[in-house]
Amino acid sequence: MTAKIDVIHPGVFTTVQDLGRPGLAAIGVGRSGAADRGSLRLANRLVGNPEGHAALECVLGGLVLRFSAPATVAVTGAPCSITAGGRAFGPDSPIPVGPRDELVLGMASRGLRCYVAVRGGIDVPPVLGARATDTLGKLGPPALSAGMTLPVGEQVLSHPAVDLAPRAPLADEPVLRVTAGPRASWFTSDSLSTLVSSGYVATADVDRVGVRLEGPLLSRARGGELPPEAAVPGALQVPPSGQPILFLADHPVTGGYPVIAVVDEADLDQAAQVRPGQRVRFRLA
Repeated sequence: MTAKIDVIHPGVFTTVQDLGRPGLAAIGVGRSGAADRGSLRLANRLVGNPEGHAALECVLGGLVLRFSAPATVAVTGAPCSITAGGRAFGPDSPIPVGPRDELVLGMASRGLRCYVAVRGGIDVPPVLGARATDTLGKLGPPALSAGMTLPVGEQVLSHPAVDLAPRAPLADEPVLRVTAGPRASWFTSDSLSTLVSSGYVATADVDRVGVRLEGPLLSRARGGELPPEAAVPGALQVPPSGQPILFLADHPVTGGYPVIAVVDEADLDQAAQVRPGQRVRFRLA
């Protein structure tokens, strides 16, 4: 019998995510997938899954799951308290779960997104080759809700020979590396210097599409409209307000505001863990 997971409480906002749908932007489909891809990959490795297996991305924690059969799970990303069958466990390690046991995540103490992988993967039907929930494109399974049941797959690798994967703590004030964007010339000569010499604070408008930031204005040197052009994860798009928007996993495939800079791909996992009210800095790569 196929193992199943019952969703007792979905937490603040929980979706199914894998590594997304790369290569489909030409037909208007974004990559989507886990916002913090490193945490998803690690969670899968800890339970002996291929790195691209589907897992759960949970905003701020609060998730409660009940398992129908013995399972091995791992929780990575934003640190939170974890209990399974009433016993306390730590993050970044394999966790045994018994039949009828409940896995309970507390609220994240820092960071924004927790990842829960189960050995075998979350086996929902793929859409366009992936099981990721794209919140902007409305593709993939719906966000979790109480009473939902998730199937567990059977494709696995050997168990890892580790009890814990040490990880550096999330930074209180992350520094994200950037390169000048394709439309940096649309801004005044000092705007890029302003971006990398000042701090910006994440507003409450944070989701899988992006993070709206508040800080010193980035002034335009050129007026007029920009025809829509391709957008990428990490793009810092600047609307007429002069306040940048940092694109994340579910960003639109095109954008009409000029992009002053682009965050290095290697730093996007840090960007995905920025929570409202947190200060972020940028520096030229």
